[in-house]
Amino acid sequence: MPVAAPVAPGTVSPRRAVPDRIARPEYVDRAAPERFSGSEVKDAETIAKMRVAGRLAAQARELVGSHVAPGVTTDELDRIGHEFLCDHGAYPSTLGYKGFPKSLCSSVNEVICHGIPDDRVVEDGDIVNIDITAYLDGVHGDTNATFLAGDVDEESRLLVERTREALERGIKTVRPGRQVNVIGRVIESYARRFGYGVVREFTGHGIGTAFHSGLIIPHYDEPRFDDMIEVGMTFTIEPMLNLGTHEWDMWDDDWTVVTRDRRRSAQFEHTLLVTPTGAEVLTLA
Repeated sequence: MPVAAPVAPGTVSPRRAVPDRIARPEYVDRAAPERFSGSEVKDAETIAKMRVAGRLAAQARELVGSHVAPGVTTDELDRIGHEFLCDHGAYPSTLGYKGFPKSLCSSVNEVICHGIPDDRVVEDGDIVNIDITAYLDGVHGDTNATFLAGDVDEESRLLVERTREALERGIKTVRPGRQVNVIGRVIESYARRFGYGVVREFTGHGIGTAFHSGLIIPHYDEPRFDDMIEVGMTFTIEPMLNLGTHEWDMWDDDWTVVTRDRRRSAQFEHTLLVTPTGAEVLTLA
């Protein structure tokens, strides 16, 4: 199979409009969101709202993912996700977050995360991560998955499959009374079996009324992240595994993160609620 050309920046279309009737997060078009000062443990009303927002985000993820195929542009994928969320009364959380210009992130091949949808055409053999978040009734539901376009080589297919498994293993470690660093310890241990690099600087995070609360969920073994897991916490786990180095570069757009060796990267993400016995996944379609 021919080696894919490196992903290059394309032309970004104008920002898509959101109907006035849809409530915006407080950070839209501001330099930064307000500092979160609430509890990581959510009350019953917030949890109920997060279940709805999470399910909608998951439905958007799967809808957009079903359109990942050779010949589609990542901008068209953004349009599909944007219209679905707006049609269901939700605001696309990434739109206007610290200046991000689109309603989802589309990260192709060596792009680790935060790829900006543009006029690049998805090619046969690409892998495409779709990261989409719904803001509905005052809360966020955040999720992503990596999809295969056409005839994908075995090495890339296994990377995607194993990254999904890494997320599942991370979720299974969640228990009240454990420290959050156990999640990364398990993920990194699994990834090492295959020689994969585990991205360190981009992590899971607390979520709820805030898109990012300040709670950090590492995907690698790092003891200093020692917050105790408690019943009622909500956060994401979203490991990024690379075929090569864990190191990365950033494009001049200050968003798009690519592997330093330009080998491929995959990612999966769920928003979770901590229960007395483990974790409830809130972002299932």
